[in-house]
Amino acid sequence: MLHTKVLLADDDRNVREIIRLYFNKQQIELLEADNGYAALEIARNDSPHVVILDVMMPGMDGFEVCKEIRKESDVPIIMLTAKEEEFDRVLGLELGADDYMTKPFSPRELVARMKAIFRRLHPREVEETSTCLSFKDLKIDRTRREVTVKGEIISFRPKEFDLLVQMAKSPGSVFTREQLLEQIWGYSFFGDIRTVDVHIKKIRQRLSNLDYDPVQTVWGVGYKFEAQP
Repeated sequence: MLHTKVLLADDDRNVREIIRLYFNKQQIELLEADNGYAALEIARNDSPHVVILDVMMPGMDGFEVCKEIRKESDVPIIMLTAKEEEFDRVLGLELGADDYMTKPFSPRELVARMKAIFRRLHPREVEETSTCLSFKDLKIDRTRREVTVKGEIISFRPKEFDLLVQMAKSPGSVFTREQLLEQIWGYSFFGDIRTVDVHIKKIRQRLSNLDYDPVQTVWGVGYKFEAQP
């Protein structure tokens, strides 16, 4: 979800603030509107990748905004509401919304829903193009789920392997612990964030035969994978 631009239209300042704080950690650009008219203007002028609409907004409600956007764009739309009536969910979907979430909700779940929509709409864009990642004395075969260090296959536990692959796919990119939790464990994980640190320690131990440490700590932020010493 890096470099994704999201429009959030909600007249509840607290909801916008919670989502803004979480999106900042995920490096997701957030455009904000507190009413339907402002949301429609931003949607037309700033071309967001995703639109999140609260149903109950002053001036123009979320249903009306959704209807107007659909006349001009196929941008993914997620509806938010404090209501649980089936009628509201059905109406939103009939007007062209791609998904529906009832308040209160987890920002991590919201990101997961957005990813699910992208996978449905753009399956080729999210498909992995390479099954093997090769670096100095290190090879990661994603199909076989094997890690080879200096020609020797090293045993990895499933989450350790997934975590290593996630970082190795983007050498030099810095990942926060929150990002790694969401990407590897999923939005439903509510354990200790230090779980990531424990798995990183295990990964380093398994790669200790390398002449360099490919998993680097970025103090105060998280971790990154370095392809070269």
